[in-house]
Amino acid sequence: MTGTFLRFIRLCVPLALVASLQPGASHAGSCPEDCSDPAPPPVDIYSQTTAGHLSPATAGALPRVYVPNRSSNSVSVIDTVTLKEVGTFSVGSKPQHVVPSWDLKTLWVANNGTGTNGSLTPIDPMTAKPGQQIPVDDPYNLYFMPDGSAAIVVDEAMQRLDFRDPHTMALKSSLPTPTCPGINHADFSGDGSYAIFTCEYGDAGLAKIDLKNQKVLGHLDLSRMGMPQDIRLSPDGKVFYVADMMNDGVFLIDGDGFREIGFIPTGIGTHGFVVSRDGKRLYVSNRGSHKMEQGRAKGPGSVTVIDFATRAVVAQWPIPGGGSPDMGNVSADGKQLWLSGRFDSEVYMIDTTSGAVTRIRVGVEPHGLTVWPQPGRYSQGHTGNMR
Repeated sequence: MTGTFLRFIRLCVPLALVASLQPGASHAGSCPEDCSDPAPPPVDIYSQTTAGHLSPATAGALPRVYVPNRSSNSVSVIDTVTLKEVGTFSVGSKPQHVVPSWDLKTLWVANNGTGTNGSLTPIDPMTAKPGQQIPVDDPYNLYFMPDGSAAIVVDEAMQRLDFRDPHTMALKSSLPTPTCPGINHADFSGDGSYAIFTCEYGDAGLAKIDLKNQKVLGHLDLSRMGMPQDIRLSPDGKVFYVADMMNDGVFLIDGDGFREIGFIPTGIGTHGFVVSRDGKRLYVSNRGSHKMEQGRAKGPGSVTVIDFATRAVVAQWPIPGGGSPDMGNVSADGKQLWLSGRFDSEVYMIDTTSGAVTRIRVGVEPHGLTVWPQPGRYSQGHTGNMR
């Protein structure tokens, strides 16, 4: 009976439909060669930090560079258009970094002090004026939880992390990090579940922190003892780049596996990182000295440019006449790379196309400057680790 029925319908309906009526025939029809799930889109950590992605929260912010002068206890303010210093104001003791808040509405000056007299000074980016200082123990650096629920004050001298209210800076909880002497800089995994902090002193290395449960997951000793400084995640979220000032280069770390997977030589005194505005390159500042303080002026400082896709050095920009490039960031359009000149009482504006350098005088021992505004949905801290 079935055979007679099929012979009949072959005369009356298209062959493709006949096949669908065969006993046991599949009705999927949409993926005859491969019915597996489509590949997920590639991860791009910095997709929302490219030019044109300025948040409405930054509307009206003055285009300025804020430079903390560690040994002058001041902040210099530079107009990014005229490249001139347009103001300066006093802050607390030993300002180290100027840090954009998670909600992008405040810039915080982390005044490290001497352990007991630390403070945070808020800056209003709409006016470039400081507000009332808030006493905070030993804020060498400042980060924010990926969801904005807390500020993370890095108490370097006290070897701990303080989780604070992101607006009032009231203390919520503390996490001792005794295996990470000189806990220093950090960056966060792509999913926000953990952070990796650099350990500057002692046996050096890295500490991995479970953010949800606020506990230390482990410590990683690097293959060569040194002095890890800044740390930054690759665009695909797989590899952390770690600057090491004593080893003159960059360690590559598999964050999930928490293991060392490579090393890239860069220059003397490798220190800070800035991601290019298109998210494709990493600017590495080589301070030109292995000294933490009182390094000589006009040393062999330089900037190395690494291509994220190939992990290869694609450019090397020496500071003409010598210098000491340290921490910084790029302008909103990505055309200007701004770095402090730690031992030269100046900052450098570097043309990201040519590598040409413009120098601007500031206070004594400038450190973690920030450029504002910057594109991004929110800030995870430091001088503008934007996501």
